[in-house]
Amino acid sequence: MQTSAGVSGTPGRPSSGAVRSRTALGLVVVLIVACFAALTPSPARAADQLLSQGRPATASSTENASFPASAAVDGDTGTRWSSAFADPQWLRVDLGSTQQLTRVSLNWEAAYATGYQIQTSTDANTWTTVYSTTTSTGGTQNINITGSGRYVRVYGTARATPYGYSLWEFQVYGPGSTTPPDDFWGSTSDIPAANNAVEVKILNRTNGKYPDSQVYWSFNGQTHSIAEQPYLDMPANSAGRMYFYLGSPNGPYYDFIEFTVGNNVFNGNTTRVDAFGLKLAMRLHSKDGYDTEVGENRATFAEDRATTFQRFTDAVPSQFKVLAQTQAPYRIIAPGSDPSFRAGGANANYFTSYAQSVGVNAATSDIFGCAAALAANPDMCAALNRHVATLPASQQSDPAQFYKAAPANYYAKFWHDNAINQLAYGFPYDDVAGQSSFISHASPQWLLVAVGW
Repeated sequence: MQTSAGVSGTPGRPSSGAVRSRTALGLVVVLIVACFAALTPSPARAADQLLSQGRPATASSTENASFPASAAVDGDTGTRWSSAFADPQWLRVDLGSTQQLTRVSLNWEAAYATGYQIQTSTDANTWTTVYSTTTSTGGTQNINITGSGRYVRVYGTARATPYGYSLWEFQVYGPGSTTPPDDFWGSTSDIPAANNAVEVKILNRTNGKYPDSQVYWSFNGQTHSIAEQPYLDMPANSAGRMYFYLGSPNGPYYDFIEFTVGNNVFNGNTTRVDAFGLKLAMRLHSKDGYDTEVGENRATFAEDRATTFQRFTDAVPSQFKVLAQTQAPYRIIAPGSDPSFRAGGANANYFTSYAQSVGVNAATSDIFGCAAALAANPDMCAALNRHVATLPASQQSDPAQFYKAAPANYYAKFWHDNAINQLAYGFPYDDVAGQSSFISHASPQWLLVAVGW
């Protein structure tokens, strides 16, 4: 941990005679300096701003649904995040853009960390440690740091108790200056104020493949191209979908986002549960400053569609390659929809032995689709898809353990690997342990939806 720069050591003391002989000159210098100081305003330093409150938070695990990652950044000292009972564990917050950082505050519950690190990152993949300790005593700790990052996490390496790591609040502070945003989302200053629940703006991110006049959106009986109408003043609605088409208003290149919008809340997600049709990303901004994005990452948007299909084929095991062929070039379908994984198909028993090893008798297609008996067992369905069902319960919510061996849902893995913050809906219960692309926040202001090729 660094401190403010300054001159170290104690200045030498002059003799008493030297002090007396320089007294008059010293008074003159003091007066001149005082006058100069009065005429020259000193630079003011803005007070640190709390950057983390209400921002999206993710954790390596949670003890259970009562102690989510979001509870550590909600400003409520009566709610908390609690991890699984194992080392290491981490909690990270997404500040929305790269910020200069000055300090963090940790308000530990009784289950605190004796050893932990504060780390920063610009991409949630490569981390820089800005503070480290192995002798923490818990309680409330205010730590000065120097650095920058969009993502800040506390990375616990040693627990003080047999329980997990538990934080009432994790607060990150800085001056509030941001780096310029990338141009993917473009300007947001021209978005009209919503008269209804939230203002939606659709963006053409097909890299010149289609003009705005051939990028269409469809919602609640309305269909328009971006050229005609790039905005939708979305009213409150229940279980809605907004469709996007390329080339023609009902063409074979299409996809959708899902949402439920209340008068003062947005709940929604991008989804790969059924198939991949178009590259999609969405960014929600709320009136309280909350700002987050989900969907395919920038690199995936930047590449040609044929490259995405080929990368999928190269990334998945042989049983899954057919998913990029059955409906190509329009869609990469989910495994539960492909005949090869259904009764009578070549891969119908893909999950059978593994599922039976944990006492589950379910068809492979039902495991991929979290259907039949698994419809009421989200934890088990997620564990089977991620190949963590035979691990201790404390590890089944750790993303570092997911998809390490077959059988697993490698279709879902591909979309996680190519998503913003590795969050995607690759199967129906992908929200277990907070791994889905679901966004929920009050006071929505606007929603950007990027449509790619």
